[in-house]
Amino acid sequence: MPVGIIINALSVLLGGVFGALGGKHMSDGFKTGLNMVFGACSMTMGIFSIAPMKNMSAVIFAIILGTALGLLIHLGDLINKGAKMMQTFIVKFIPNTSEGMSEKEFDATLVTVIVLFCASGTGIYGALTEGMNGDTSILISKSILDFFTAAIFAANLGYVVALIAIPQFVIFFILFLAAGFIYPLTTPNMILDFKAAGGVLMLATGFRMVQVKMFPTADMIPAMVLVMPLSWLWMTVIIPLLS
Repeated sequence: MPVGIIINALSVLLGGVFGALGGKHMSDGFKTGLNMVFGACSMTMGIFSIAPMKNMSAVIFAIILGTALGLLIHLGDLINKGAKMMQTFIVKFIPNTSEGMSEKEFDATLVTVIVLFCASGTGIYGALTEGMNGDTSILISKSILDFFTAAIFAANLGYVVALIAIPQFVIFFILFLAAGFIYPLTTPNMILDFKAAGGVLMLATGFRMVQVKMFPTADMIPAMVLVMPLSWLWMTVIIPLLS
């Protein structure tokens, strides 16, 4: 059972409903202050995941190579286009009902929210981790953040935010199933390096949330695919050559 994924989807659903109902009572200062705390929490989760890594050189190489690949294929732009398609579908059911926001602003913000909930490095990492070894801690921690994040966005966008829980669940569940086939091919050290790469993405996400530096987190996602093969290569080929 993908317990973490279910909890994460429910957090977005309930947060979206809560924010749409009580958004009028949230001040701008309250929203900004919470967002800063969300960023700090994301960085804390990242540091916790990075600490146990076994092959730093392999992880760093995977992050650099994966990000370069993402930038070359414009992965961030492709994800935004996919989110735009989701946005077009979602607004058919719940159109723009927000006051003081133009249709263009509404669409742009909704695309941002879809990317945040459906294609974040933390979510992808959490879904794969749960599928590999049943560890739900990343997604449950993310769910706490997502509940309040969804509430804040729903305060401006309305109930449409709650519907994002559906594509989020579908995407994460597919990753969960795929991870089950990958796990038998891994070793404990490869898993630790995989978690470390995910931690780097969470750290970068935290910096984006507090608006210190806008890291290309969507373009960094290929690192999650490359890190385990590079970790295996480092342990079985590179280290014996160096010793």
